[in-house]
Amino acid sequence: MGNKLIEFINLHTGEEDKQKVLENVAANISFRGSNLWILACAIIIASVGLNVNSTAVIIGAMLISPLMGPIVGAGFALGTYDFVLLRKSIKNLLIATAVSLAVSSFYFYLSPFKDVQSEILSRTSPNIYDVLIAFFGGLVGVIAITRVEKGNPIPGVAIATALMPPLCTAGYGLATFNFSYFIGAFYLYSINCFFICIATFLVIKYLKYPISATIDQKNEKRIRYGITSLLFILIIPSFYLAFNLYQEKKYTKTVEAFIDNEFNDRGFTVIFKKINYNSSPKTIELAFLNKILNKNDIYSYKKMLNEKGITNTDLIIRQDDANLKDEILKEVNKQNSSVTEKDITISNLRKELNKYKTNEPGLVKEINILFPELNDVSLGKIEKNIATDSAHIEWIIIYKLNNPLIKPDVARIKNWLNKRLNVKNTILVQNNEE
Repeated sequence: MGNKLIEFINLHTGEEDKQKVLENVAANISFRGSNLWILACAIIIASVGLNVNSTAVIIGAMLISPLMGPIVGAGFALGTYDFVLLRKSIKNLLIATAVSLAVSSFYFYLSPFKDVQSEILSRTSPNIYDVLIAFFGGLVGVIAITRVEKGNPIPGVAIATALMPPLCTAGYGLATFNFSYFIGAFYLYSINCFFICIATFLVIKYLKYPISATIDQKNEKRIRYGITSLLFILIIPSFYLAFNLYQEKKYTKTVEAFIDNEFNDRGFTVIFKKINYNSSPKTIELAFLNKILNKNDIYSYKKMLNEKGITNTDLIIRQDDANLKDEILKEVNKQNSSVTEKDITISNLRKELNKYKTNEPGLVKEINILFPELNDVSLGKIEKNIATDSAHIEWIIIYKLNNPLIKPDVARIKNWLNKRLNVKNTILVQNNEE
């Protein structure tokens, strides 16, 4: 049984001739002639995709990019102690990186559209998840390279272990002199390069590829220490960024809950909302459809923020702001360029009405069967203010009846409705108007 399991997961099954694999890897390292032209074209395509925020175009650029060649070559070189191949791989990777940065920077410098799109932003804050993607993507890539039948993984690896988009984003950072974008994007690119290389190194060691040169124990230790040092240098900041992302998501969730509880659930239609976690202090900007708050109201809500644990945050209520309309349209147009001001109003009114919408189409039929004495039953929801000045929604059941219900019948119907709707209270209203 054990032997069958080992055979089932054995990586040596279907393996290509090792010498042939090494020759193919060495052939794909160089960036001269056609490879350099393909790289330059892929850079332009990726830059255009980032510029117009087109995921499909960016994926196309990743598929034709030859950047994986020298990275995989470096992994093979480390695994086989082929230092000539290692120097050649690093040299070509540096050439490819420099060319990519130069071409993408030149494109973004000339481009009239320099707005920061979501595809650019997503490449500026790498974290531990990007490390995992790069490592496991690299594993898949090198396993596929060492097979007789290459199969379908190679295109998927090119997409998953995205090398071109962060490199072009770094070029955008240089062109716009936004060095925080450059550093974040280049860090993501470095993570991808290093962990693809490490994944390649581990697989090559596991498959026992023949070493190219014999090295002494001292130099072998140096290689291991060097890899370990780079591992920690690259992985520790990613943990910090992942923790920061977690804190931001937690903060945003708390703020969203505050807005829902204090505004949306009280009938205040929020037409503009902007949460800035990275400013100091953090800011929450809100605007309402038909509600004007005075200074005392705003002060009370700011005090509530601290009570809810939302500290170091400034609440900004946008009222009588001439630029508000343009900002609202700009925010909405990021998601849908055909949205108009009328669509915004309709969308917000629909959200407001959805609070009172009933989603129990079979409930009326059940009531008619269980309580035939009730006629013309209709359902609805109402917002009810209770003593604590907090609002909540209750179900209201309207019916017609020839003779009034006695108290036991009312209690029986209400108990059933409360359990059926999973609420604490329902309101029965008799309507005998003709």
